[in-house]
Amino acid sequence: MSEPYTGGCACGAIHYEISAEPIAMNDCQCRDCQRTSGTGHGSYLTFPSRQAVKLEGEASHWQMVADNGNVKTRGFCPACGAPVYLTFSYMPDFFTIHAASLDEPERYRPDMATYTMRGQAWDRLDPDVAKFEKMPPM
Repeated sequence: MSEPYTGGCACGAIHYEISAEPIAMNDCQCRDCQRTSGTGHGSYLTFPSRQAVKLEGEASHWQMVADNGNVKTRGFCPACGAPVYLTFSYMPDFFTIHAASLDEPERYRPDMATYTMRGQAWDRLDPDVAKFEKMPPM
């Protein structure tokens, strides 16, 4: 295993350390991710187990129903508003972080793009990354 993945919010009130390797690095073009990121897509690393996550600080949470009908919970800093992580009702063990929240964001290397059916023409993704119109089966 490589060094742990560390990061947190913009003001430092929330910090995480993850001692696992991500199972996916994903650019998502769904409308929720567009709105949350303020641009054409959100970029995420998903880890297989919450047990590998050390989380310090108290996040605020916002829940929404995803395109697939399941509940998606977004964790963000109540002080600075920075988005930090996501959890999913249909994948309760998984823990997903925003790539921009990493202390070393250069460690993010997308391996797929999802919900490309919702992508904006001006949002150009890496042409070498696998693309899916919706969420592929996990």
